[in-house]
Amino acid sequence: MERKVGTISRGIRGPIIRKGDDLKKIVVDSVLDACESEGFELRDRDVIAVTESVVARAQGNYASVEHIAEDVKNKLGGGTVGVIFPILSRNRFAICLRGIAMGAKKIVLMLSYPSDEVGNALLSYDQLDAAGVNPYSDVLSIEKYRELFGETKHEFTGVDYVEYYSQLITGAGAEVEIIFANQAKAILDYADCIINCDIHTRVRTKRILKENGAKIVCGLDEILTSSVNGSGYNEKYGLLGSNKSTEDTIKLFPQECTDLVEGIQASILEKTGKYVEVMVYGDGAFKDPQGKIWELADPVVSPAYTKGLIGTPNELKLKYLADNDFKDLSGKALKDAISQRIKEKESNLVGSMDSQGTTPRQLTDLLGSLCDLTSGSGDKGTPFILIQGYFDNFTDN
Repeated sequence: MERKVGTISRGIRGPIIRKGDDLKKIVVDSVLDACESEGFELRDRDVIAVTESVVARAQGNYASVEHIAEDVKNKLGGGTVGVIFPILSRNRFAICLRGIAMGAKKIVLMLSYPSDEVGNALLSYDQLDAAGVNPYSDVLSIEKYRELFGETKHEFTGVDYVEYYSQLITGAGAEVEIIFANQAKAILDYADCIINCDIHTRVRTKRILKENGAKIVCGLDEILTSSVNGSGYNEKYGLLGSNKSTEDTIKLFPQECTDLVEGIQASILEKTGKYVEVMVYGDGAFKDPQGKIWELADPVVSPAYTKGLIGTPNELKLKYLADNDFKDLSGKALKDAISQRIKEKESNLVGSMDSQGTTPRQLTDLLGSLCDLTSGSGDKGTPFILIQGYFDNFTDN
């Protein structure tokens, strides 16, 4: 019988995960229990995804503001530290900033404007135009900023992040100076020991700072790359990808978890005979059209995945075929012609007009976005996602 349903994404409920829990067993049991409860079966090439949050929780990968402060002091000397290009987030950066400030005497905080790297806005471009400010070259002091724009609050959170971050720094016992600039080297007029907090542009920022005479350059990805007094850590990403846990602690991005995804894959194969793909996912890679916020505040969408998820889609554009190659056909003849073209498609369609308009992105980025939207970030209680039919096409029965 011809299949009438394509891709299905299901949120799978699971227990609250604590440090030391056997996450592999929990994931496998939760998926199989859901299959039995809801009356569906696993198929080959289904995708089981696990949110990075529960992986890090099971690993116990946490750190305190004191741990951050100790590492910052050791690596940057404990004097004046320039902190540049942080994102505006109570969840993602506020606790990190407290720890950084506790490890320094003075923080010169340089905020990008009109928005941060992932789109959280301080201002609009219309406000900049009206004030005659050029964001590509102008460096603004806090006094000039307030004179031109007054108090500015985030559209969604209602927080004045300029004031909020200033209070966090002084509350941690450090002096604070705030400037606004988009050229990394602008910070060097104020400090020569720098923590660059940008995520996706961090390599370029480090290079620019070093080329222009910075004494020490340390990215967030270089803070807590090893344990400090028993803390959690992440060798590859440091503080990048961390989230607020309590007012004094953060949960770090998961440590190496390839063994986990491969273990889940092997266990499912043993129990069901089905060869599934497995991945760990964090933020999706999509942008909100209203707030202009790019969701991806993690360093990567997926820190671990099985080998079958390497690569990009290799798909033909059905509407292009229908409107061009087979424009004179309809009904069964059109369906048969398109089905035959799909069966005969090349293994690599890069550059082919027949594939224009498809999505040439990494499979893990696409799947991770679907997972993030399915699980949400609140109280759904579905830390595991099962995606079925993702690798099917128009010809599969």
